[in-house]
Amino acid sequence: MHPRLTLALAVMEAIGILAYAISGFIEARARRLDPIGTFLVAMATAFGGGTVRDILLEHRPFYWVQHQDYVIALFVVSFFAPMLLKAASGLFSERVLLVADAIGLGLFSVSGTSLALDAQLPGFTAAMMGVTTGVFGGVIRDVLCNEVPLILRDSRPYATCAFVGCLLYVFLDHINFDNVYSVLIATMFILIARLVTFKLNIRLPH
Repeated sequence: MHPRLTLALAVMEAIGILAYAISGFIEARARRLDPIGTFLVAMATAFGGGTVRDILLEHRPFYWVQHQDYVIALFVVSFFAPMLLKAASGLFSERVLLVADAIGLGLFSVSGTSLALDAQLPGFTAAMMGVTTGVFGGVIRDVLCNEVPLILRDSRPYATCAFVGCLLYVFLDHINFDNVYSVLIATMFILIARLVTFKLNIRLPH
C-alpha cells in the first residue's frame, strides 16, 4: 500500500473512531448508562464495523487489539463523558449526532473498501465490505441501546450513500487515480450525500 495512503487511512480511522464514539457517548447518555455501559456502547460503535470487516477478511489481530491506545482513551473518557455531554447539552443535539454518524459512515466505508481491494477482493465485493464496515458500528450501537437500527427505521438513504461512495472509490482505483485523493473524494461524497438526502428528506421507496 502506498505510504501516503497508509497515512491517510490511519488519520481517517482515528477521525472515524472519534466520530462514532461521540455518537455512542450521546446514545449512552440518553439511556442514562453508567461509565462502563457508556464505554461498551462507545467501543462497540467505534470498532464494531471494523471488527466485522476483520472477521470477514480473516485479518488478525483485530484493529482495536493492535491499537489499544484508542481503547484505553475511550475507557478513560467514558468516566467523564456524561459530565462533559451534560455541560455541553445544547451543542449535542440530533443534528450533531447525524453529522458525527455521517462522518463515521464515510470514513469507515471508504477505508474498508480500500483494505478489501488491498486484500485482492473483486470491486463489487470490496464495495460491500466497505458498506459493512461503515454501517455495522451504528447497528450494534442501536441494538445495545434497545433501538431498531437506524439503517432499518430510516427510509432516507444511508447504506445506499455508502455503497455508491464505495463504488466511486473502486472506480477511481480502477483507473489508477491518485489513491489519497480517491479516498478523500469518495469519503466527502458519502458525507455530503448523507447530509443532503437527510436535509431534503429524500426517501427510498418502500
